[in-house]
Formats: sequence, C-alpha cells, structure tokens
Amino acid sequence: MSLRLGDIAPDFEQDSSAGKIRFHEWLGDSWGVLFSHPADFTPVCTTELGFTAKLKDEFAKRGVKAIALSVDPVDSHHKWIEDINETQNTIVNFPILADADRKVSDLYDLIHPNANDTLTVRSLFVIDPNKKIRLTITYPASTGRNFHEILRVIDSLQLTDNYKVATPANWQDGEEVVIVPSLKDEEEIKRRFPKGYRAVKPYLRLTPQPNK
Repeated sequence: MSLRLGDIAPDFEQDSSAGKIRFHEWLGDSWGVLFSHPADFTPVCTTELGFTAKLKDEFAKRGVKAIALSVDPVDSHHKWIEDINETQNTIVNFPILADADRKVSDLYDLIHPNANDTLTVRSLFVIDPNKKIRLTITYPASTGRNFHEILRVIDSLQLTDNYKVATPANWQDGEEVVIVPSLKDEEEIKRRFPKGYRAVKPYLRLTPQPNK
C-alpha cells in the first residue's frame, strides 16, 4: 500500500554504509530526506549522491538529515562511495541503506513492477520531526532530482508550520507569502502580520514573509 502525505513514516532497522540504522531513533527530532536509487554504480544517482553531500551545510541549517537507499549490499555501497567521492569531488557524509532483503523497499512501496520488478524506483520522502511524511516525489530513471526544489519545499514546510501562511507558485525564501483564507479576523491579521498585507482579491492576500 502506497504511503500518503500525513502518514507516519514506517520505522525499520536496516544495515547501512554507516552501520545499523534504527530509523526513527536515527531521525530523532530532525527533519529527514529519504531517497531511493535503483542500484549502485548508476550514473544519474552517482551525481545525486555527490550533490547531496555538497548540500551538507544547507541541510544542517534546516535541521535535516539525509539518508539514501539501494538494494545492493554494504560492501558494494563502500566501493560506490569511493567512486562518488572521486567523480563528484566531495565526501559522502550520510548513510546509504543496504536494503538487500528489500525490507525498507516494501515498507515504502519502492518496488514498482511496471517499472522493474527487482529494482527500487527513484522516490524521495521528506519526513518531519513528528515522523510524518510531508512530501513524496517519484522521478523517472532518466531525470536527476532537483535538490534545490527539495530545499525550497522544506523551507516552505518549516515556514508554514509556524505561521498561518502558504507559499505561492515558484516562491523562494524571502519572498511574499499568502495569508491562509481561513484567517478572517482583521485584528488577528494585524497582530500576526504587522508589516501589513495587500489584497489582490479577498481570498488572495499577500504579505512579506513573517520571519524575515
């Protein structure tokens, strides 16, 4: 059964390139990005893992832990990591789950028979500190992930969790946001958004990002 937004991310214990991982314990109070790969030594995924390593500081300032998954065993992961470090000019600084028994793949519905009945599809999950799934994206094998978009969504989620706002199309951190339609009371709006707002339509009210 496929996971939906708001579902609790399944817990598991699995081997990884960094040793045994108990997922919920490993996440702790952090946000998490769990992303899967069809197999080790695949070209697009090699670039993705390298780019993820380079985003270490960006993830850290948002309180996010990254963890990857492939169905190959740990010894294969270590050899692949050597290639990633060499070709992408970085150091892989996060675990790669070794899901040889497909335990995690089954929990997260990562085996899609219409794509391939043995290899995981390229799915990504953003998980919040309450262990709830907040974003799911599944990419075709030929298209590398846009990790800037992943960071953008995390920025939006963290902002909208704390303020009664939503983020419009193509929003970037620091730009105007939308006051949620459910907020009607003008006194409360003034209190929450002291910088004011502009009403394009009664249901479309834009205000400066409140935490900037």
